[in-house]
Amino acid sequence: MSRRLWLLLCPALTLVASCTPGALRNELASPPPATAPPDPGIDPPDVQLHPPGEPAPQRPQDQLVDWSESMADELNIPRAALQAYGYAQRYLEQTTPGCRVSWTLLAGIGAVESSHGRYGGARLDETGRPSTAIIGLPLDGSDGVMRIPDTDGGVLDGDVEWDRAVGPLQFLPTTWAEWQVDADGDGVADPQDIDDAALAAGRYLCDEGGDLRDAEVFWSALLAYNRSRSYAQEVLDWADHYGRTSHEIPEVPTGS
Repeated sequence: MSRRLWLLLCPALTLVASCTPGALRNELASPPPATAPPDPGIDPPDVQLHPPGEPAPQRPQDQLVDWSESMADELNIPRAALQAYGYAQRYLEQTTPGCRVSWTLLAGIGAVESSHGRYGGARLDETGRPSTAIIGLPLDGSDGVMRIPDTDGGVLDGDVEWDRAVGPLQFLPTTWAEWQVDADGDGVADPQDIDDAALAAGRYLCDEGGDLRDAEVFWSALLAYNRSRSYAQEVLDWADHYGRTSHEIPEVPTGS
């Protein structure tokens, strides 16, 4: 398989939801169809960036508590997830300025993959970790999923026979090995931690090159991330919905 690994042909949790009554797709009403690029939403306030992998005295994403508090209920996104998406945008603006990844795009991915870490009744705590580890189906080649024998000895997914996608943004172990990052300075790069997963996903998307707020570049990057067109459209729909809705919420703290 090539160096650029997409997460899944059909996301593991999305596949469960599409085949199982009462699963994730029935928890969220689908937003209206959108056209790329999605609305980038209300910019998060400026933050002081913390070098990834270095110990942090406190979670850097906490700088966006007020911003997330103003929108979380209206958007139906957990506060910790919003903070993670907003911080990832601000971080990548500094490190990859031409990419212009938006928090709304990361939120669109989070919505489709796991309802922002709430799949199966899980809840994100204030550090951005789900109450129950989010682990996808075994990728054993059955039922329309990819066939990927175990690559990590079961370290991330607990399966020593087959790989499984892991965490709120559903990274394959091989993909995580390439893009992993400790975004919150807690000493661990953890795909179950939405802080780490959001920044890793943003880095992955930006690696495609170009401005993600250009429609052609947006599609190229998102289809490299996951080559399912229906998946990409669903992410786009959610991202645009979050962006447009954020502009309608009064008194949201804005960035510069």
